Order: sequence, then C-alpha cells, then structure tokens
Amino acid sequence: MAERIGFVGLGIMGKPMAKNLVKAGYALTVYDAFSSAAVDELIAEGATAASSSSEVASKSDTTIVMVPDGPDSEAVVLGENGLLEGASAGDLIVDMSSIAPSYSRSLQAACAEKDVNFIDAPVSGGEPFAISGDLAIMVGGSASDFERAKPLFDVTGKSSVLCGAIGAGNITKLANQIVVGANIHGLAEALVLATKAGVNPETVFDAIKGGLAGSNVMNAKGPMMFERNFEPGFRVELHYKDINNAVATANELDLPLQVTANLQQVLAALMAWGEGKNDHSAILHYVEKLSGVTVTNK
Repeated sequence: MAERIGFVGLGIMGKPMAKNLVKAGYALTVYDAFSSAAVDELIAEGATAASSSSEVASKSDTTIVMVPDGPDSEAVVLGENGLLEGASAGDLIVDMSSIAPSYSRSLQAACAEKDVNFIDAPVSGGEPFAISGDLAIMVGGSASDFERAKPLFDVTGKSSVLCGAIGAGNITKLANQIVVGANIHGLAEALVLATKAGVNPETVFDAIKGGLAGSNVMNAKGPMMFERNFEPGFRVELHYKDINNAVATANELDLPLQVTANLQQVLAALMAWGEGKNDHSAILHYVEKLSGVTVTNK
C-alpha cells in the first residue's frame, strides 16, 4: 500500500468511505471545505488533514472526490486551490460523485492537458452500504486506470464494474437512479393500496418480498415506510439532482423517458414541500398526500 491516497468530500457518503480506507491501512490525506468536524473524525481514525484540495493532490498519488454535483466536482478539480493545482503528471483523480456525464468528460479533458489521469466512478447503496463497504461502483475510463483504482474500490464497495469510456460510469448511475426511484414510487403506491383496503402494509411486505416483486430497494425502503422513519440514507434532494441529470441527458439524446419525467415531478413536489433532507423513501408522502391515506404498521 505504498501509493498515497487523498480524499476530498467527507459528507454522508464520503466520510464512511474514507474511514474504511483508513481502516484498511491506507495513508489518507483528507479535506472538506464545509465540515471541520468530519475532518476531525478522520484525523482521530488516523488520517492526515490538508488545508485545500490542492494540498491533498500534492500529497497523494490517487485522489478520490465525493461531492454532491457536477459544479462541485468542477470546483474541486479545476477551481482555485483545486486538485489540478497540486497534482503531478501521472496522478489519478477518481471522481466518485454522481454527476452529469458531460461534466465527467469535460473534467477528464482538462486533466489530460496536465497528464493527470481521471475516471468517473459513482456509487449506489446509500449511507448504510457506504458504512459497511458494500457499495456498487460504476466506472467510466481506461482499463489501466480502473485496475489502478480497483484496490480502493474493493475496500469501499462490494462490486465494481468498468462500464465503458469516460462518462459511462455516470450514465450507468443515472440508469440506476431511474430504476431505484421507480421502485420506491411503485412500492409506495402498493403500501397505500394495502392500507386503504385494510391489510397491514408490513404483512404485505413480508408476503411479497420473497417473490418477483422483491428487491434490495423493497428490503431497504419498505420498513422505513411502514415504520414512518424517513431519516436519510439517501436524501430526496440528491435523488432529485440525479433525476434532473437523467432528464437532461435524455433530452441531449432526443430520448423520451416517461417514467423518469414523472419521477422528476414527484421529487420536485417533495422539494417544494420542504422534504429535500428526508430519505427518498419519503416519496411515500407524495402518494399519501394524493390519496389521503397514511401508511403505518401500527
């Protein structure tokens, strides 16, 4: 483990991912512009703090970025005191943020001008899987850069797949978010139907989870719905961002995506109602508001 690793962005996902790398024995240099408390937690685990993204890059051979959206990645990589100011030729930047594929491609082009390697590697699994190290990682970039980063992916995730060239990781993540959101919306409607008909929603969940309807989404989000627990593992506002990116990408491709467009409106409503910080299982609230039915196992 001679390679030095940097990590920028210690939010709800980045912090547990960084902790897992420290626990695996990596020498980690960390920075977060918004949370000194998160940096202090990583220092307590054995990481070293930096004062800027540039300093992280100067002390690292490979740097992971985990921030909310494309403009944030752009600021971290290309902005003042950004990674490219401190990076050296041959270094690798691994952007694990979920961003529009167009951002990934433009960032890679800027990095290439300085002979710095870049791959996009968004993840799925939310905070619980970030903590357990069981994320699914979707990668866009060269095979050699993927192999270089794979030991880090093996620590932070349960699976990692090279999906294609730069941007393919984020295309795959958008596909993932469409499927996840559609599943949550369908599950919410199913539990509202059961409740309105007088059948306990937890009983319905237990009865169908072992059949074709069963999924990781159902297992994770069903209990949150009928137990009325909407503490975030993955926030509504982040899913809304991803679906906006999916719709924008579909528009660039002249592609009609009806379910995705509907999901965008559902999430927009939740954002307007002040539910952006809730877990995306709060899609249930949208269905409940339309139906006048409240789902609970009580």
